[in-house]
Amino acid sequence: MFAQFRTEGFNGYSTKWSPFFENKLAVASASNFGLYEDAVGTHRGFLQQSSYDTQDGLYDVAWSEVNENQLIVSSGDGSIKMWDTTLADYPIQNWQEHQREVFSVDWNLVTKDVFSSGSWDHTVKIWNPQAPRSLQTYTEHTHCVYSTAWSPYSPTRLASASGDQTVKIWDTNSPRSIQTLRAHNNEILSLDWNKYQDHMLVTGSVDKTIKVWDLRRPDREVICLPGHEFAVRRVRWSPHRPNILASAAYDMSVRFWDTAAPPGQNLIHVHDAHTEFVLGLDFNLYVEGQVATCAWDEKVNVFVPPPLLRR
Repeated sequence: MFAQFRTEGFNGYSTKWSPFFENKLAVASASNFGLYEDAVGTHRGFLQQSSYDTQDGLYDVAWSEVNENQLIVSSGDGSIKMWDTTLADYPIQNWQEHQREVFSVDWNLVTKDVFSSGSWDHTVKIWNPQAPRSLQTYTEHTHCVYSTAWSPYSPTRLASASGDQTVKIWDTNSPRSIQTLRAHNNEILSLDWNKYQDHMLVTGSVDKTIKVWDLRRPDREVICLPGHEFAVRRVRWSPHRPNILASAAYDMSVRFWDTAAPPGQNLIHVHDAHTEFVLGLDFNLYVEGQVATCAWDEKVNVFVPPPLLRR
């Protein structure tokens, strides 16, 4: 199964499946974001349900965990906007605190009432959608914060990845980070928590590698996965299998890895249908193995890699 549709005139930066519906997908791109729905239920007939124009490029999108119609998007003008797809073509909330581009937003999966943001102004912020200002700001990073991700196990634990080559672990009950990993020798663009092991993280870097970390033994990565030819922009663990992860990169490929395979055999599939940088990647919670990717070629691909059909 392979489906492809265009975000014509717009370069895709981030794509996220709805946590409520198996057939609904949001795509953030340069100057707008769109909501797409698999209207005929075949995963071949994705139609644009709605589109929202903005004044600046959008770098990330996250669905609300409490309202099936609401999303937040992060913007190049330093703002974070919330949209309701059932209302008019204007955001229902706008937060303007970051001093630079906001590169990451992530909704807390456990408490469901807060979200995080990471910015080129070096800060990580915690927000409640009902509050006009951020609840907390962390300032320890010394370079752009490219990615933030809430633990799927802990209501207060958050990870952030930065251009300062570190990953920091935060507990929202503490004013400072509780752990720091010097994870790569170049900027770290993405991270994600394993959905089955609460101490496992994966990171992707400008150094072209993917690394898996055990926070109980942070001095060295559990495994390093080379193979991409350029910077790794996005990494995601499978929500269905603890040893499967995917990566999207500036080499125009999406790669799938089995961390339980013997050394040298971890790469199980390369998806090379894009013709430009691949920046967005997400697994569907409801369809095992299915991923969506978006790229600067103005295309969104939805597919299940063949190895994930067999495993």
